[in-house]
Amino acid sequence: MATAAKAVRSATMSAGPTSHDYGKTGIWLIGARGSVATTATMGLAAISAGFADATGCVTEQAVFDGVDLPRFADFVVGGHDISDVSMAKRAEALVESGMLPLHLFESVRSQLVEADQRVRPGYDPRQESESQAEAARRLASDISDFRISHGLNRVIVLDVASTEAPVETLPEFTDIDMLLAALEDPSRSVLPPSSISAYAAVLAGSPYVCFTPSTALNVPALYELAVGSGVPTAGQDGKTGQTWLRSVVAPALSARGLRVLSWAGTNLLGGGDGATLADPRAVSGKLQSKNRGLRELTGGAATPLHIDNVQDLGETKVAWDHINIEGFLGSRLTLQTTWTAFDSMLAAPMVLDLSRLMALAHVSGEKGHVSALGFFFKDPWGSNEHSFSRQTDILVEWAQTMSSSTAAGTGIVDQQ
Repeated sequence: MATAAKAVRSATMSAGPTSHDYGKTGIWLIGARGSVATTATMGLAAISAGFADATGCVTEQAVFDGVDLPRFADFVVGGHDISDVSMAKRAEALVESGMLPLHLFESVRSQLVEADQRVRPGYDPRQESESQAEAARRLASDISDFRISHGLNRVIVLDVASTEAPVETLPEFTDIDMLLAALEDPSRSVLPPSSISAYAAVLAGSPYVCFTPSTALNVPALYELAVGSGVPTAGQDGKTGQTWLRSVVAPALSARGLRVLSWAGTNLLGGGDGATLADPRAVSGKLQSKNRGLRELTGGAATPLHIDNVQDLGETKVAWDHINIEGFLGSRLTLQTTWTAFDSMLAAPMVLDLSRLMALAHVSGEKGHVSALGFFFKDPWGSNEHSFSRQTDILVEWAQTMSSSTAAGTGIVDQQ
């Protein structure tokens, strides 16, 4: 009974007293038919209908009770994808893998079908004959049409697509005029798909979140355009499991005066992510994202890390860490950790949290990188803070401040 009551509360109330009406908010998922997006959509439907509680959602904790956030039931999901495998079919595969419970899937199947009907063809450079500028305008039009047709006050765009390989820097990356001219040239392909999707969000005036380590807004001229559009942005690369644990343990070791000599890690994963990261170019960007924060937290210790594709693991991710530590009088300590989880189940509630918090950022008039949301990311935009404890304090303080200032202000900032 307590669980059912909590589920109803999650579905029908915001995380705190409502000072104004957010209205309907759209969640536009890049990679909408992937495992993370499907799991997030299914979870949103289950919470909204009262079939499940919001365990794993940070914004449902007591510390956020005074923060005015949109209700789960007030979100509408759509998105882009280049896959023709529907959300329902993807969910069936996730049920077969043992990740999702069959009864819960069946209870929200119709909502998944409805959400899938709002998915539009994404940008696939292998099949496009249009210029990249035309592609971005087409994607932006899809987002705007979604907002208008469903009477939404804003649309939060979140990239949860597969990891891309890093790209080489071009002169156009630092000059807006050069970049825009190059994008209009149908014979050129200067931006990767993640950046085209990010540009589309900018054109549509939508808050943008990058949950992957792909290039996205890491193009100075493109980020300048995003800032000029007045939308809040957040990223990068969701901190779901191993990196989150590292950001907890490393500061604790430092606080005890212990010195990390080396921190070696291994990731084993299957499914689509495993296949994608089997590409040496794609995995290089992921490794950089996962390791940058750890090096800073350990003062530059050796942090070898590798990722292996083990297809029989399916949706399960296994992470091992071996930490070699120097203690008092040169003594040695060793700490070993093993992490096993369905990674999409860790990522999905973070997608919902980010949607709620980015709606708050939009209502509050935030522009550019929202550094306080670094709590959710391995390589946070606009912040060099990697300690999870400190990131938690920053996030809560920001959310409470934004909620208070918005309540005292003019209320909703409608997306034009």
